[in-house]
Amino acid sequence: MKLQRMNRRALALGALAVSGALALTACGSDDTGGNSNGGDASAAANSNIKCDDAKGQLQASGSSAQKNAIDAWVKQYVAACKNVQINYNPTGSGAGITAFTQGQTAFAGSDSALKPEEIEASKKVCTDGQAIDLPMVGGPIAVGFNVTGVDSLVLDAPTMAKIFDSKITNWNDEAIKKLNPDAKLPDLKIQAFHRSDESGTTDNFTKYLKAAAPDDWKYEGGKSWEAKGGQSAQGSSGLAGQVKQTPGAISYFELSYAKDGIKTVDVKTAAAEPVKATVENATAAIGAAKVVGTGKDLALELDYTPDAAGAYPLVLVTYEIACDKGNKADTLPATKSFLNYMASEDGQGLLADAGYAPMPTEIITKVRETISGLS
Repeated sequence: MKLQRMNRRALALGALAVSGALALTACGSDDTGGNSNGGDASAAANSNIKCDDAKGQLQASGSSAQKNAIDAWVKQYVAACKNVQINYNPTGSGAGITAFTQGQTAFAGSDSALKPEEIEASKKVCTDGQAIDLPMVGGPIAVGFNVTGVDSLVLDAPTMAKIFDSKITNWNDEAIKKLNPDAKLPDLKIQAFHRSDESGTTDNFTKYLKAAAPDDWKYEGGKSWEAKGGQSAQGSSGLAGQVKQTPGAISYFELSYAKDGIKTVDVKTAAAEPVKATVENATAAIGAAKVVGTGKDLALELDYTPDAAGAYPLVLVTYEIACDKGNKADTLPATKSFLNYMASEDGQGLLADAGYAPMPTEIITKVRETISGLS
């Protein structure tokens, strides 16, 4: 299958990337560690980066979902383009778009496509133009859990909706038992955590619940959490930290944050077998997305209720938000150069190794064409 071939190629490229990409900092530290193979890979990747006239500081903010990918990209890019400093602040999608439309950043990251009112607001900073969506990185939203004695857990959309709406409050609830007949579920209170900040991850997670469990999730959805009860934490890293340290916890965050022993839920869909949260399974779902943006905007419509085997339904796509026209002259060269690297074969090749899904070929080709025309 075309998507599988693409994913294998991405995995092969990712294997060449510098090891430990998840530990890199967005400040562009040039510490590549002591692995000589990783250094060779870095040199090979850096040789293909086109710096052009890029220079100066590039301020950006937004999606925390893509932070680990941004870290890996920045590491490679600033090693090649030494006249550029990139500062990415993972403030959340909502705050990132606000900062961009107020002219504080060169680009923003958002896990949700721009709303009409956000596009309208962008016209104040995009001279004779507007903000557009550039789909750059995808991946599964993992549902992490911390239940002593339970290593494997299956949940479906209705059960998840009831858990996150405080309708199911204990881990030995009959609905969970029915989905996990062989698990030793303890008499333990469920500690459900959600994002405290405006988040595109929340938007995509609740879109899934609304689409796949409409009878059990009655909220409108959006970047802000609406359900009652539960506990909150800042950013994806905050949620992952709470799951790791809190017995009975469950929450949602990108797969790249499900590390240090955090276990993730297998999602029961209309397919015969529950689907694991993996890069390959997310790529299968993202490959079915449709471009619904108009003009240069490349906003996608995702399918949250796939029935194909191995298609993980809980996915998100992070967009880079930039002006199609009217970018600031002092940051335009660096913005185009860095975005071009992110969308390049080398840039996309880092994603699988960092726990993300690269964009399907037909989508990333359009992204590259659009970036080349930014002005």
